[in-house]
Amino acid sequence: MTSRHHASRAVAPAIVPPVRDAAAPTLGGQLLYVSVGVLLGVVFVKSEVLSWYRIQEMFRFQSAHMYLVIASAVAVATLSIQLLRWQGLRTLEGQAIAILPKEMTPRGARYWLGGTLFGLGWGLLGACPGPIFALIGAGVTSMSVALLSALAGTWLYGVLQTRLPH
Repeated sequence: MTSRHHASRAVAPAIVPPVRDAAAPTLGGQLLYVSVGVLLGVVFVKSEVLSWYRIQEMFRFQSAHMYLVIASAVAVATLSIQLLRWQGLRTLEGQAIAILPKEMTPRGARYWLGGTLFGLGWGLLGACPGPIFALIGAGVTSMSVALLSALAGTWLYGVLQTRLPH
């Protein structure tokens, strides 16, 4: 065979394995996240922090239950952040954990407007919108309306994001 015949042969393309994004969680990591989420959902249901009655008591200043839960969450978060800083802990991938300061808009409008919208939604809904899935899982099927509304709001934000002040 001459070299002319070798050059005319079709060469099969090399099979390149896909590159795994280092930040993408593995299946085991995703199962861990789902398990922790389910556990937190059970804790929220059993501690009654998802209860419409408990939330109404809080807004009417009739019980300290929710305020104590919120205060304990703030305390745990504060201590956890301080431990992360003092110990210099890193992510599982070895990256430094950093909490960057937030930009303050003129008069803090983004925070008080966002907080007001969140509070109005919380009050109108009668439940914190965060644990929608736990509430649905606990049998509060009316929260499906809240889930659909949250999805619609997320979609609307995506549409309007470039026009909003950030």
